[in-house]
Amino acid sequence: MSALGSPTGGTPGAAQDSAVAHSAVTQGGAVAQGGAVAQGGAVAQGGVPGAGPVPAVRGLWRALALRAGAIVALVAIWQVAAMARIWPPVFVPEPLAVWEQFLRTTTEGVSGYTLQEHLLTSLRRILLGCLYGVTGGIVLGLLIGMVPTLRALLGPLVTFVRTLPPLAYLSLLVIWFGIDEEPKIWLLLLAALPPVAVATADAVRSVHEDYLNAARSLGARRHELPLRVVLPSALPEIITGVRVAVGVAYTTVVAAETVNGVPGIGGMVRDAQRYNQTDVVVLGILVIGLSGLLIDFLLQTLDRRLVPWRGRT
Repeated sequence: MSALGSPTGGTPGAAQDSAVAHSAVTQGGAVAQGGAVAQGGAVAQGGVPGAGPVPAVRGLWRALALRAGAIVALVAIWQVAAMARIWPPVFVPEPLAVWEQFLRTTTEGVSGYTLQEHLLTSLRRILLGCLYGVTGGIVLGLLIGMVPTLRALLGPLVTFVRTLPPLAYLSLLVIWFGIDEEPKIWLLLLAALPPVAVATADAVRSVHEDYLNAARSLGARRHELPLRVVLPSALPEIITGVRVAVGVAYTTVVAAETVNGVPGIGGMVRDAQRYNQTDVVVLGILVIGLSGLLIDFLLQTLDRRLVPWRGRT
């Protein structure tokens, strides 16, 4: 009779268990859409415990702290080695001496130009050389990847140029174009073009045939396929080739500036080496490395903007 008299049609024990369960959920926290209980009793939407921007922010701060700690440790080791006088100061200057030289070169200058003018001149050369080299490399890579005849004709030539150190033909470029800006720009073009051409050609050949067939079935014409299908599909590998090309071009321009390279970072370092100004040499090395890191960071940002699907399935 008691079972029949229950308002819900269940047993008193079942009702009591239900009440206890409801009380436990209410005491633990609020239930939100998604139904999964998050840490601390609150249930996050979507049911993923600990989801949200907090772990990402913590990971970012942790990475920054590790990098800052590594830099501080390297500077400390450098300072200890300089203070120990294991080598003369002309060989290993103290970090403070390099810092003072940095302040001096940004205001008074060295080799007739300030540090900013040296750096901007080198960056301008890199920009022009890489612009020409990357553009030519993409066009050449598309042709090699899509036209078998051109692949057989131009493929070995690109491989031959890629295997040569760029400085190997610097003397020839100086004979042809003199010692002004032209040989440096040509050298950077020849240094940046082969990596981009090879990366583009390999990426074009790896484009799946289904993409091309789908584009044709949707009405795409043959001359539209390279720009509307092939190039976007190959873009991730092309950007990787561009990053490699810019790195090669940066190392090349510093070496090329040893020939009438003032203003320029390489010319500044060369003049400092002649007069045993080790603090200026170390300063130039640090500026080259830091500006290279900045350029690579900008290219990585461009990569994330242009190909946000990279690494996702």
